[in-house]
Amino acid sequence: MKWAILLALIIVMVGCSAHTAQEVRQVKIGNVTIERTYHSSVKLEAEKTVYIDPFKIGDNDKADIILITHSHYDHCSIEDIQKLVKPNTVIVTVPDCQSKLSTVLTRVADVKLIEPGQKMDVDGIVIEAVPAYNIGKDAHPKENRWVGYIVTIGGKRVYHAGDSDLIPEMDNINADVAMLPISGAYTMNPEEAADAANKIGAEVSIPIHYGSIVGTEEDAEKFKELVNGKVEII
Repeated sequence: MKWAILLALIIVMVGCSAHTAQEVRQVKIGNVTIERTYHSSVKLEAEKTVYIDPFKIGDNDKADIILITHSHYDHCSIEDIQKLVKPNTVIVTVPDCQSKLSTVLTRVADVKLIEPGQKMDVDGIVIEAVPAYNIGKDAHPKENRWVGYIVTIGGKRVYHAGDSDLIPEMDNINADVAMLPISGAYTMNPEEAADAANKIGAEVSIPIHYGSIVGTEEDAEKFKELVNGKVEII
């Protein structure tokens, strides 16, 4: 009986350890640690800490730079931005998110507005805004001028596509890492995202925008099967 109880405790402890390990979903590529914290929320860690579209994050981190791709609640989450800001934080956002940021304006160093095609240097981190929009869907119209980002950090060009379909502008993306939405419905599906990854030809491709609101782990695995190069599922 004692052995049965001991064995049960060991199984529970191992299961808990595995669960804890899975909660941090990250990979290191060169000098950059990339963590998908939830949905499309991504943390880049090198010489600076950069968050892109923070959503449902923990309470114990701060960001040097926060990038917002568009105004939807799961990308421009004020509750999460409030957790991350500190006096020297810089927020880079599209214009239609600006009004949502009124509660943090006095708590950060600056809020910078950006549109597709613009490029800026924020404390040594080069940030390029690229188009992100839908074709044949209404969720992310091209005329809204929402964005994805290419962030040069830790010697790598890291592309976060935002919420986008497979669009012609992706033919011109030059990136070492490509983070692409795969959920379908509001963005590319796994097959379209794989086409995008193969066009871009990044060193590593990472699926995002799945596992919570829409999209599944199976979608991520399908994406991995269809991409010619290396894929990290995090």
